[in-house]
Amino acid sequence: MKLHKLALYLTAASLAVPVAAQDESAPQSGETAASEQAIIVTGSRIKRDPNNSPLPLTVITPDDITREGINSPEQLISFLTSNGNGADNLASNSDVVSGAQRGTNGLSSANLRGQGSASTLVLLNGRRVAAHGLTGSAVDVNQIPFAAIERIEVLKDGASAIYGTHAIGGVINFITKSNFRGLALTGFVDFTEEGDSPIYRLSGTVGYGDIDDDGFNVMAAVSKSWNGVLYGKDRDFVNGNQPNRGLSVDTRGTPIATMFPNGANSIFAPTGSLLSGVSLIEAGATTAASGGINFLDLPGGAGCETMDGGMAYDQVLWAIPGARYACAWDTGRAATLQQPLETLTYYGKATFALGDHRISAEVTGSDADSAKRFSNNQYSGNTGSLPLYYPLNATTASTYNDIYNRLVAVFPAVAANYGKPIAYRWRCIVCGPREYETNTKTLRAGLNIEGPLWGDWDYRAGGSYAKSESSSTLGSGYHYRGVFANAASAAASGVPGAVSGGLDPRAPIAPGATAPGIVGLLNSGILNPFSLTQTDAAIAALNAISAEGTTLYGGQYEVKQFDASISGSLFDLPGGAVQVAIGADYRKETYSFNGSPAAVTGQPDIFNVAFDNVNALTPKNRTVKALYGEVLLPVFDMLEVTGAVRLDDYTGFGTTVNPKVSAKFRPTDWLMFRGSYNTGFRVPAFNQIFNGVTQSPNPGNTLTDPTTCPAGGVINVTPGCNAITPDSLSGGNLNLGPETSEQYSVGVVLQPTSRISASLDFWSIAVDDTIGALTIRQLLDNIADFPDRVIRTNGIITLLDLRADNIGSRRTQGLEVMLRGGFDALGGEFTAGLDGTYLLKKKEKFLPSSPYGPSLLGVFTYAGDLGLKWKHNAFLSYTNEDFTFTLSQIFRNGYKNNTAIPGSTARPDFNPRVKNYVIYNMSASYAFDERFKLTGGIKNLFDTDPPFAITYDSNTGSGSSWEPRVADPRGRSFTLAVEAKF
Repeated sequence: MKLHKLALYLTAASLAVPVAAQDESAPQSGETAASEQAIIVTGSRIKRDPNNSPLPLTVITPDDITREGINSPEQLISFLTSNGNGADNLASNSDVVSGAQRGTNGLSSANLRGQGSASTLVLLNGRRVAAHGLTGSAVDVNQIPFAAIERIEVLKDGASAIYGTHAIGGVINFITKSNFRGLALTGFVDFTEEGDSPIYRLSGTVGYGDIDDDGFNVMAAVSKSWNGVLYGKDRDFVNGNQPNRGLSVDTRGTPIATMFPNGANSIFAPTGSLLSGVSLIEAGATTAASGGINFLDLPGGAGCETMDGGMAYDQVLWAIPGARYACAWDTGRAATLQQPLETLTYYGKATFALGDHRISAEVTGSDADSAKRFSNNQYSGNTGSLPLYYPLNATTASTYNDIYNRLVAVFPAVAANYGKPIAYRWRCIVCGPREYETNTKTLRAGLNIEGPLWGDWDYRAGGSYAKSESSSTLGSGYHYRGVFANAASAAASGVPGAVSGGLDPRAPIAPGATAPGIVGLLNSGILNPFSLTQTDAAIAALNAISAEGTTLYGGQYEVKQFDASISGSLFDLPGGAVQVAIGADYRKETYSFNGSPAAVTGQPDIFNVAFDNVNALTPKNRTVKALYGEVLLPVFDMLEVTGAVRLDDYTGFGTTVNPKVSAKFRPTDWLMFRGSYNTGFRVPAFNQIFNGVTQSPNPGNTLTDPTTCPAGGVINVTPGCNAITPDSLSGGNLNLGPETSEQYSVGVVLQPTSRISASLDFWSIAVDDTIGALTIRQLLDNIADFPDRVIRTNGIITLLDLRADNIGSRRTQGLEVMLRGGFDALGGEFTAGLDGTYLLKKKEKFLPSSPYGPSLLGVFTYAGDLGLKWKHNAFLSYTNEDFTFTLSQIFRNGYKNNTAIPGSTARPDFNPRVKNYVIYNMSASYAFDERFKLTGGIKNLFDTDPPFAITYDSNTGSGSSWEPRVADPRGRSFTLAVEAKF
C-alpha cells in the first residue's frame, strides 16, 4: 500500500500504459519552430507540431513496451486505461461464448472508451487494415508487425470527420520505422513462476541506404512469437466450488455420469430406462430425486469430490430440490486461460527520393495459428436427438449391477426395472477438450507518394490492398452423433425413411458397436461413462468416430483503398498562417464466409458443433467514396481553431456528413485549454446484415418469465417462477442502418516546468441506433418493449428472437487524467507518472421511446463491456546513462455483483462486491554499449491472484470465480529481453 500511495503522490506519465509514454498535446517549453517539427499526426490531415496539438494524443515507443514486458499488440492494448473491458482478447473470449463472440477464434481487438471493438479504428501508417476474416467487423491487432514499429499513436477522440466509419471510440495508429539502417535482433521470453504458459518472441530488422545521402532506403522486419497454453486447472483461484461464497456450478454432466429418469426410446430403450416410471422418493423425503442421481453422492458413496473437479450439486443454491443426489463438475477447470497461439509477422518497405519527392512501397503480412479450447463435451441423454442408455450385457454387467444395488438401497422401487438400460448425462473427459484450430493469414501491400507542390503546399497520394483470410477446423473433442438431430436434418439427409432420432447411416460405426456414431458407441457399453478409466478397445473405438480435422468454417475480408490529399497555407491571421487540407478517399470492401462441407446434405451430423452454414455468404461488396476538408485557423497567438468535415457515400446506406471542430486556448506557455466536438457513424458489418437465422437451444435453468415471476422471486420456489429454457434465434437483418454518434470533450493541460505536466480531459459519447443484438437477459429484462420477439407455446416462453437490429442508445462519459514529473538525483533522473480513466456515466436503452436502464457503472454484466469506474497505471523510474529501473502499478477498480446465483445471497460469505485488482511490475535494463541492451523484469511482483467474482453463467457454462475481462491469470512471471544492434 505504501508503494500505491507513493505512486499517487508523485506526478508523471502518459495516458497509455504504465510507462513514460508521451502526451503529445502537452505544452512544451523551449519549442523549436513549429515548421521544423511539423508532421502528419493521427487525427489530422494537416502537418503540425505534435507537441502543440489540441487533440488528446498519446505516443508509445518500443522502449516503453520493452520496459513493461509487453510482448504483443494484444498485451499493449489490454494495458491502456482508455481501453474498455470487453471480451476482446484471447483470454476473455476463450471459453464457451455466444452471440457476437462466436467466431472470434484467434481474434484480439481494441475497444477504446468501451465503445466496442467495431468502434475503434486501427490503422497501419495511417491507412486501414483488413478486418479479421471470420468476423469481418474488427481488426486482429496481433497481425500488426510489432518488430517494425517505431511508435504507436493513440487518439482518444472521435475521428469520423477525418477517417469515416468506425472511429467513434478512437483511433490506434501503428507507425513503422522509416530510414532504418543496420541490423537489429531481439529476443524475448516471459515465463511464469509455475513453469507453464511461456511466451517467446524472436525478431529481426535490417535496413540499408540513407534517404538523405543515398536517395533510398530498403528495410525488412520479421518476428515469430509463441504463446503457451494455460488451463483453469493450473490455477487455484479458478474454483467454481465455493458454496459458502454463493458459487457452485450448474452442470450435472460429470466425468462419472449422473443418471436421469428418461423415458422410452424405440431403438435403445423400448420399455424405458432403469429410473423411469418408478418412485424416486427415498424414506423421509417428499420430492422425487428426478433432477439427477450420481452413485458417488448416494449414502455410502465415495463422494462427488473424488472426481477431479467434482462437487456435490448444490440444489439449494440453484433451487432444484430434485437434484440433491446429483454431482456437478467445475467447467472452469477446463477453460483455457491463455490460448495457444503461434504468430509470424513480416514487413518490408522501400523508399526512394526523387528530388524532394518520396515514393515508398510496403508489404506486410502475418500467419497465425491458434487453438481455441474449452470444456469437454457434455452428453445430455434424452429420448430423441441424443438417446443415451447404458445397457446390461456381458461387457457391462459388473458396473451395471453395482450401480443397481446402490440405487435399490435408497430407492427400493427401482428393483422393478432391473435389466432396463440406464439413462444418463456425462462429461466425456476421455474425448479431450473441445478445440477449434484456426489459421489466419493476412497480407497488405501499399504504394505511397508525397512531395511539394508550390510554396508550402504539398501532396500525399497512395493506395493499398489488404486481405485477412481465416479458416477453422475441428481439433479434439468432437465426434459424429449417429442419429438425426431433428426432423430438418433427417429430411435433408436424403436417406430413405430418415426420421428425427433415427439412426444416421452416414456416420461411421465404431469397432464393436452395432449402431453408428457416439450414440451407437455409448449404447453398446464399450465406453463406460461410470468410470474414469477406459479400456484400450474403448479408446480405439472413440478415435474411430472422431471428427477431428473437419472444416468448421472460413472467411475472407478484403480492402482496396486509394486516397489523395493536398495541404498548405492560404493567408495569414494574427496568430499565423491559415492552413488547409482537402482530399478524397475511395475504398472497396469485400467479405465472404463459407461453411463446412461436413454440414451440408449427405454428410453426417457432428455433435454440438457450431456450424454456421446458414451464415454462408457469397462475396458481398460495398464501396465508399469520400471527400473531406480540414482547416486550421490561428485566430491569434493564444487561440487556434481547427474545423473538419467529411462526406461519405456508402453502398446501401447513402451519404453521411460528419463535422468536427477542435480548439485550443493557451493564455500562457504553461497552460492550455482544449476541446472538441464531432459527430460519427458506424456502418454494420456484413454478417450483421446478411447472416442467416440460427435457432440455438438454451441448456441453463436460471431463467424465468418476468411477466409471472415477481422481482426477488426464487426459481422453482416462488409461484410463477418456474425455470424456462427457451431456444433463441440469432442472425442478420437486411434492414439494419448505421449507428450515429455525437461526442465532445473539454480539457486542461498544465506544464509549469519542462519536467512536470498534467492534463485532465472530460469526454462524452452519445451513440444512437446502436448496432447489436440483445442478449437473452436483456430481452427478458425489457420484455414489455419487445412483445414481437418473445414467442410462447401454451403460455410458456419457448423462443426468443435475438437477431441483430438498431437496438437503442448508449451514453458514456468519463475523465482521463495524466500526471508526470521528474527530478535529478543520485547521478541520474527520477521520473514518476500516473495515467487514469474515471467513468462518470454508462447507461443504455433499447428503444427510442423507452427510458434508460439502470446505471452500468461498476456493475457486472455477462456480455459486452464491463464498466469499471476507475483504472490507472502508475510508475516510478530511475535512469542514468546506462541503467534504468522501473516500478509500476496496475489498478483496476472493483465492481458490484448484481447477477447473483438464485440462492447465493443467503450464503454466509457472499459479498456483493468484487475487490479491486492491484498488481505491481518491476523491470531493470542495462545498455552495455550502443549495440547491446539487456532488460529483465518481474510481472505481478507479489503474485496476486485475480479477485473472486461470481461470473458463472449457467446458460453457456462459461466463467468460474474470476473475471478475464479485468485480470491477468498467469500470476508472477519473469521476463528477459535481449537487444543487439549492428
